[in-house]
Amino acid sequence: MIDAGLCSITFRSLSPRQIVKAAAEAGLAGIEWGGDVHCPHGDVAAATRAGLMTREAGLTVASYGSYYRAGPAVPGKDSPEFSAVMDSAMALKAPLIRIWAGSFGSDAGETDEAYWSAVADDTRRVAEIAEAAGLQIAFEYHAGSLTDSLASTLRLLALVDYDNVSTYWQPPFGSKRQPNLTAIEALGENLSNLHVFHWLRTAADRIDRRPLAEGEGHWLNYLAEADDIPGGRWALLEFVADGGLDAFCADAATLIRWLSR
Repeated sequence: MIDAGLCSITFRSLSPRQIVKAAAEAGLAGIEWGGDVHCPHGDVAAATRAGLMTREAGLTVASYGSYYRAGPAVPGKDSPEFSAVMDSAMALKAPLIRIWAGSFGSDAGETDEAYWSAVADDTRRVAEIAEAAGLQIAFEYHAGSLTDSLASTLRLLALVDYDNVSTYWQPPFGSKRQPNLTAIEALGENLSNLHVFHWLRTAADRIDRRPLAEGEGHWLNYLAEADDIPGGRWALLEFVADGGLDAFCADAATLIRWLSR
């Protein structure tokens, strides 16, 4: 089963209360709270308030979108302390913490074996801490990290080899439908949640954020493939065409319609 939700970072300029109101009125089921603006790492009071507001609105805290970077990062500079991440996740009552695989810009094809090992070792360390508290860990699937492709993500998951570690998935910028379907199928039960958006590449190699409905030919296939995988997960809207609430409401209606088929 796949539930529809919202990443709070879609609206960094809005308050948590405004985000909860928007998600509820759009008919979504939950929110992934970001660790930068709305629920800063270690700000237990902010996380407690956000979690309470979410549940009072009849919504679920889907996950905590942290900016922890597993590996040889410098806490407080490149990455928050994981203890601060845990404090916020626990205050939110989030079931899962999203982390990043390595420091920003650590592309999988440009790092040595020692770096891969360091990221895997640190991921196991934080996974053990999270496991003791009943939480899951999942990697961001993103360029500029060791999880920038299907092959690199599968490699890192195999190196980590820890039961409560999985990965998100989102369509890489400029990717094609069939390779994306292959990726979802190959990830299988290692797939936690999906970040949902429809972006096109412009002639100047820039991102053109488009209404989600325009991606129906791709996303209906992606969601169907993910829905065939046992277990539940979230399809989380992340960014909208013009950054506005009207575009968000339209995308939310589109996602809910797709998931109800």
